[in-house]
Amino acid sequence: MCRNLRLHWPEARITLLAEPAYASIATLNPDITTVLTFPRRLAEWPRLLRALRAARFTHVLDFDNTDKTAWLTRWTGAGVRATYDRETNPFRHRWLYTHAAAVTNADYTSKHITETYLALPAALGVPIVTREVRLVPKATDIAFAEKLTGGPKSSAPNRARKVLLHPGSRSPFRLWPADRFAAVCDRMQDELGAQAFVVAGPAESALVREIRRHAQMHLVAVEQRLTTGQFAALLAQFDLFLCHDSGPMHIAAAVGVPVVALFGSQNTAIWRPLGERHTVLQTPLPCTCLPDTPTPCVKTDSYRSYCVRKLTVDEVFAAVKRSL
Repeated sequence: MCRNLRLHWPEARITLLAEPAYASIATLNPDITTVLTFPRRLAEWPRLLRALRAARFTHVLDFDNTDKTAWLTRWTGAGVRATYDRETNPFRHRWLYTHAAAVTNADYTSKHITETYLALPAALGVPIVTREVRLVPKATDIAFAEKLTGGPKSSAPNRARKVLLHPGSRSPFRLWPADRFAAVCDRMQDELGAQAFVVAGPAESALVREIRRHAQMHLVAVEQRLTTGQFAALLAQFDLFLCHDSGPMHIAAAVGVPVVALFGSQNTAIWRPLGERHTVLQTPLPCTCLPDTPTPCVKTDSYRSYCVRKLTVDEVFAAVKRSL
């Protein structure tokens, strides 16, 4: 979305207001000029309000349309204020906006999430000439990542290829079993000569230990706590990223790394990694429950269904082999 704004208004100052947890990702987008964050404490709100008014924005695009963002949009004093009019969501405070992008439920559920995002600048007359999502790691983070992976990524045709595995998910229902990850890593190294690495957050260290316990061959674990920028730079060192449907999946796609993504019952039309070089694996839905599926398993709730366990080691390894 920001790329289209930049192409349309090359000299524009593009500011992103985000929750603190997501602000660091925006600093890797070369089209964004400034990143502001929502306050964590009540005492910090006056400073943000002064900054929003002082910026003299001409256009504000509100991608959330909550009570909070609606009133902040109006507070900026921008002459053009736009948000969504989604078919299944209440249009909050319609009178605070000058423009709205109509989004039907059929479009939202059948198209990639970026198509929904792009509907907002399109409603303002901004030409949509690209669907590229691009994150550019900083040089200092790349140097840090190269030390973790044994040096810069080589382009030599006979080099050993490197695959990074991220086995975590914010939902325990979406986890592919650790022994299967280990089996795929063993086959990658034994049959393809690829070097396997695994990375995960601090809360997932037990999962990494379990994968390493099942693995027959050496598996390099990146155990350092990484910033978002360091993680993006780490991804850029690899030939392939194997993961679940997750935030790291989207970061990998944005830095240009091919992805093999394991989906459960999530809507792949909306949430698949953006780009042409990626592989999404998902069992046919609705899936039939396995005899050993833990309970409760709620097929209609992608955060509480175990459908990803229907994927086999052979399926995942075949996808990795094709991608490499």
